[in-house]
Amino acid sequence: MPNVHRGNLDEQGDMEGFRWLSESVGRKAGSERLGASTYVLPPGEATFPYHYHLANEELLVVLEGRPHLRTPAGWRQLDSGEVVAFPVGERGAHQLVNRTDEDVRILMVSEMRSPEISMYPDSTKVGVREFAPGSARQGMRLNFRIGEGLDYLDGERPPEVDA
Repeated sequence: MPNVHRGNLDEQGDMEGFRWLSESVGRKAGSERLGASTYVLPPGEATFPYHYHLANEELLVVLEGRPHLRTPAGWRQLDSGEVVAFPVGERGAHQLVNRTDEDVRILMVSEMRSPEISMYPDSTKVGVREFAPGSARQGMRLNFRIGEGLDYLDGERPPEVDA
């Protein structure tokens, strides 16, 4: 059975500034409609860019350390044991960064609603996923710059009519 304090951290981010180790503990425990992942965040790293979801609410539990959290209200440092909810939409925007000298361990819990749309205000992107983030299922995953959208009928041709 998975354990949030000692586990098999087998997934990772590998871009400088966004490096972490994680384990999908919800999936490994047999959860089907809730996602839960443990993340270990080294000093100086972030989990993900500042973002919010349009389909899935999330809940953060700080297991060890004192990460910094960015929300629409600004930055603040969290305490070990603190729990923070990120509702759907812009008011749930968040980013987690480890500005300390020690590893931070967190648990992220989320609904597993599909499809999912994520908004990235800093880079003016929108991400579209066929399945919820953290899902074992694979499918379409696209990112677009906001404002580069096409007209609904762009590229379409009227159907040919048989005479």
